[in-house]
Amino acid sequence: MISNRFEVSQEETVQVLRLALPDQMDGMEIDTIIDSVLRSLEGKSQNSWVLDLSDVAYMGSSMLGLMVNIRERIRQGGGSLVLCGLSTQLMRIFQTCCLERLFRIAKTRPEALAIASR
Repeated sequence: MISNRFEVSQEETVQVLRLALPDQMDGMEIDTIIDSVLRSLEGKSQNSWVLDLSDVAYMGSSMLGLMVNIRERIRQGGGSLVLCGLSTQLMRIFQTCCLERLFRIAKTRPEALAIASR
């Protein structure tokens, strides 16, 4: 599934969700992205996932909530999730919110794929 803000693909046995978010978005666009991303997980939550945040400039409370929601859906489905590509600013936001404790975080996509493939 591809939209202008996210893409879901498969690399070997791992599902990859790549988000591309600008530094500012309106509420309607955020809601649309959240709904679309969660729909893309349906029936696949038992899989291993990599969430690539390399192209994310914006991460407000709605998007942080989406990260937690993605994690929970995948966890409940028996799958696994690894985040990658967090900028220094994004990592600081995760640390401020204590979210780095909830997620496995890799620096690069190849590293995340290796972890998720185990």
